Amino acid sequence: MNQRKTGLALGTFAAFVHVVWVFLVALGWAEPWINFVYRMHFINNTFTIMSFDLGRGIGVIVIAFIMGNIVGNIFAFVWNKIHK
Repeated sequence: MNQRKTGLALGTFAAFVHVVWVFLVALGWAEPWINFVYRMHFINNTFTIMSFDLGRGIGVIVIAFIMGNIVGNIFAFVWNKIHK
C-alpha cells in the first residue's frame, strides 16, 4: 500500500467532509441538520452552531486534511508492516 497515496486519499476525504460542513454552516443549515442527527440517535442536543467565519472554516478544512493525511500514512505504514 502506498503511504503517500493513502495519506492523500484520506486527507482529501476528511477535507471534503469538512467542506460540506462549512457550507452547511454558511448557509444556516448546520443547526437543523445536527439537531436531526442527534434526535435520530435519541440524544438531546445542547450545542448551538456559531456564526460563520471564513477563516475558521478554512482552518478546519486544512486541519482535517493534515490530520487525515497523517492517519492515512500511519495506517498504510502499519498495514505494510503487518502484511510483509
